[in-house]
Amino acid sequence: MRRKVIAPSVLAASLLLVIPASAASAGPGAPGIGDSYYPASGNGGYDVSHYDLRLQYQPKTDLLEGTATLLATAKQDLSRFNLDFGLKVSEIRVNGVKAKFATSGTQELEVTPAQPLQKGKEASVVVKYSGKPSEYKVDGWSAWQRTPDGGIAAQEPDSAAWWFPSNDHPLDKATFDVSVNVPDGTQAISNGVLQSQSSRLGWTRYNWRSNKPQATYLATLAVGKFDITTDKTASGLPVLNAYSKDLGDNAGAARASVERTTEVAEWLEGVFGPYPFNALGGYVPNVPSGFALETQTRPFYSPRQFANGANVSVVVHELAHQWYGDSVSVDNWKDIWVNEGFARYSQWLWSEKEGEGTAQELADWTYASRPAEDPFWQVKPGDPGAENQFHGAVYDRGAIAIQALRNEIGDEKFFKILKGWPTERAYGNAKVGDFVRYAEKISGKPLAQLFDTWLYTPGKPAFAPPATAAKGAGARSQAPAKPAAEPKSWKKIAATNNLHEH
Repeated sequence: MRRKVIAPSVLAASLLLVIPASAASAGPGAPGIGDSYYPASGNGGYDVSHYDLRLQYQPKTDLLEGTATLLATAKQDLSRFNLDFGLKVSEIRVNGVKAKFATSGTQELEVTPAQPLQKGKEASVVVKYSGKPSEYKVDGWSAWQRTPDGGIAAQEPDSAAWWFPSNDHPLDKATFDVSVNVPDGTQAISNGVLQSQSSRLGWTRYNWRSNKPQATYLATLAVGKFDITTDKTASGLPVLNAYSKDLGDNAGAARASVERTTEVAEWLEGVFGPYPFNALGGYVPNVPSGFALETQTRPFYSPRQFANGANVSVVVHELAHQWYGDSVSVDNWKDIWVNEGFARYSQWLWSEKEGEGTAQELADWTYASRPAEDPFWQVKPGDPGAENQFHGAVYDRGAIAIQALRNEIGDEKFFKILKGWPTERAYGNAKVGDFVRYAEKISGKPLAQLFDTWLYTPGKPAFAPPATAAKGAGARSQAPAKPAAEPKSWKKIAATNNLHEH
């Protein structure tokens, strides 16, 4: 579960901007939003409410041409502000007037409008650009994958900089309209609902809309030749799944998994509450990568996820993120447990529902499978560090922590928390501490020690079975013996351990 990420030290070095003196009260916005792991991610001084992206992509040459219109509100008087972007910009207009711009570091686009932006006022920012996304690299790394018939933008924690300018951090969510022109016979897929498509002079334009707040890394673009299936849920939500036509031996298993998306989502509604978005689906392009990603409304799956046959567990994981990670997003990337711990635990709940091993049995098996001296137990899921953001401990130890909570407070309050949290925090952001306080409020129990033990204390904690858990969350009781039999679902769940491996 180790995904290559942009090193904070490298990004921090790109932030040394010379700030000119000015007689006006307006000042420049910060070149970063304040994330402790990724100092260059996002920007300060403004908040984006909507992205309108009008693109044209030629698969043969990997040339992407675009006009991005951002609607943003200044949070301070701004003489200058930054966007995160890597392709070549030809023109920027702010409120209709040409603006000066410059680049710095690996992804900073510094914009100086003709007139400073006033605090509290909405502004329009239009950026015209072009480039080949596959040629843009950060430390040799790219979030853009070319395919035999197109290209894909999907990656975490950064992918937007490869195809549109943005305030690239989950703290600044926005709605999206994505319009993509591609050669006839090729499809363009993005998030949300397909509003329309039309053809003219050998090109077909697809217009997609996401009408709920969406983090920039959850925006996706897939261009290629796909087999597409469509349906509607019982409540009327449109479902769209897409599969590259050249998936080879993985095609059948991919379809057998992703076509269960509606079923899984309906089950998850019983666990987490109403589905929070306007569309449902998934897509499997012909890419060599091995990871999957919870791109909002339409998760991305690499074909290798299905190399050993159908695996609905990976679909459960990515759909669980629609509540835990997409609707309720991290406040800071160090809070990744509020995404990944719960997505992994949802796989355990699915196993429990399918009669292939209870969550307790899976927690016991996971706990027993790693000895105390394993470095796994030194990673703190509540603040794992940028280098361990997608470490297995964030998932597995993080999920055991959730089972420990269940054991401590009982099923009634536990499932009330699972459903209530994404409702109370819908479309917002949250820290680990926010969840702890919420769990304490609903359960009526002090839980700080339990979470400190499981999320922040290096070493293998004692793991009390349900019968003895009531004696105290922090009690150093004897751990249960290793279960006599491996849960049936274990191998399928373990096969998703490279979910976020780059």
